[in-house]
Amino acid sequence: MTDWTTAASLATAGGTLVLALATFASVRSANRSARVTERALLAGIRPVLVPTRLTDPIEKVGFIDGHWLRVEGQLASVEVTPEAIYLSFTVRNVGAGIGVLDRWDIITQEVDVLSIHREPEDFSRLSRDIYIPAGDMGFWQGAFRDPSDPRFIEVKTAIEERQIIRIDLLYEDHEGGQRTISRFSLTPVADDRWLTSVARHWNLDRDDPR
Repeated sequence: MTDWTTAASLATAGGTLVLALATFASVRSANRSARVTERALLAGIRPVLVPTRLTDPIEKVGFIDGHWLRVEGQLASVEVTPEAIYLSFTVRNVGAGIGVLDRWDIITQEVDVLSIHREPEDFSRLSRDIYIPAGDMGFWQGAFRDPSDPRFIEVKTAIEERQIIRIDLLYEDHEGGQRTISRFSLTPVADDRWLTSVARHWNLDRDDPR
């Protein structure tokens, strides 16, 4: 005779298993959809900085000590005085969100352009937040004001000897997330000019695409 109790139990267990599998698949699909939606939303506020073009307008950049630099498109402005070294170049935000410059690091020795950056905690913090609008241009600025500082001497020597200087810029979106480091190169060209280019972007808060 058929054991109806056993059959009923097996049917119930089978139905529960099917329901569990369907629930798992649904939750997994929902999580995947949520991640896709989140990435789409983040992409909508992600900044990406690159050099400006030679045809872009000139920017006047002021420093807290009252010094001013005239910065042309795709060119860096570099000035050395007995008391300070002033550096600045313009950038263009080709991303969809506002970029907020936070910290920077300078590399004067000869390194592989794709070598890894230093720890962000070792970067120099800007004295103010600099906002770069989406689809528009802005600028970065930095200065050394202590002639006895070994870094001052190092940078001054690199400028005088016309060596390539690399600047690592740390920036983020206006929500304080999606931290990115972009490595810019300042290459000496004719007429004492310095041409800017970008070599690499690192994502600090998510996996790199490569």
